[in-house]
Amino acid sequence: MTKPKQPYEYFTALPDDWGGSIADDGRIHSVREYPQRPPWKGFLMSVYSALTCVLIALLPQDVAKTAIQDELLLTAQTHFGVVDRVEPHELNQPLVTLGHKLFWDARISANKQVACVSCHSAAAGGADAVPQSIDAKGQPTKRNSQTVFNAMLQPSLRWTGDRNSGAHQAEKSLTGSMGFAKAEDVNNVLQEHGYGPLFQTAFPADPNPIRPGNYATAVEAYEATLRTPAPFDKFLLGEVRSLSKRQQKGLQLFIEIGCANCHSGKLLGGDGFERFGIHREYWTETQSRQQDVGLFETTKNEVDKFRFRVAMLRNIEKTAPYFHDGSVATLSEAVRIMANLQLDRQLSPTEIEAIVDFLSSLTGEIPANYSAPAFPDMEFSEMSKPKSEWKIEQ
Repeated sequence: MTKPKQPYEYFTALPDDWGGSIADDGRIHSVREYPQRPPWKGFLMSVYSALTCVLIALLPQDVAKTAIQDELLLTAQTHFGVVDRVEPHELNQPLVTLGHKLFWDARISANKQVACVSCHSAAAGGADAVPQSIDAKGQPTKRNSQTVFNAMLQPSLRWTGDRNSGAHQAEKSLTGSMGFAKAEDVNNVLQEHGYGPLFQTAFPADPNPIRPGNYATAVEAYEATLRTPAPFDKFLLGEVRSLSKRQQKGLQLFIEIGCANCHSGKLLGGDGFERFGIHREYWTETQSRQQDVGLFETTKNEVDKFRFRVAMLRNIEKTAPYFHDGSVATLSEAVRIMANLQLDRQLSPTEIEAIVDFLSSLTGEIPANYSAPAFPDMEFSEMSKPKSEWKIEQ
């Protein structure tokens, strides 16, 4: 299907073969069906693994141990990718400097109390530590706020993928979480707080740089620097000892039982859509108070009922509560529920613990620039400040 031309500049980022359509009101009417791995590939992988195990069993113990680690590394490298560190030159850009201030400035909201960071706490791994965030109108958001860390590496944002870029999300948030009646209302607020020179520096070719689109572009530029390489990345690059034996055991189980079929790539998710509750209704396990139909709400297509974007697992041990409604408090319970609902598998406590141990290897350092810039007469809560106790020394 050829992508129709739209009045929304951010939709130009969608690929020509994206397989969907967007109405003039910006609503997605259908989405691409992401291809699943053919069954024969899984069969070949199983045969390959079995033959490898037989060969390893014939080797001396010390050689066999190394062979097992090498086999796990090679398998992991076929499923996952590496998140790169942020380079200094990425941070020293006028656009990023502007976006940094905008992201943290609560004065740029209807009630002057809500900033982007309000829903993305460092202590919560760049997400929010409550099921729903509270917007500038004092109302709860529809779904749980997902992490902003590494988020710009995803092709779409939010639980139903209805934002195709960080800029798209930032501009829409002006009339959403920020509480403005219309996006253009932010212009006077930005002028009032002296942002004119920063916008002129960041957008030198624009005669009228203060406008919602440029606000959104700057926020996106800052968010793109919020990457969090973790021990797992060192493992993928060949430093096998970056993962403990328990974490390696969890990684192997994660792959073997099928978690990696959806949670793959450099973010271990974030780029596809799946039905939440393949083998049984999700709310029977999560005890959710309400049933959320997910993507169906937008597309009105029956196949999209209860479908959500597959959440990335980077920093997942810090981003509780879990799922679109924040209905599950602990990661171990979330792992148990996912295995039951999606794989029709009852994991033992030992298996759950192993997978949770592996998932902890996806926790990276809080980005060095994820702290409040200088603002006059403003204070930031401890929830918004970097927490050294969950930083991992690299």
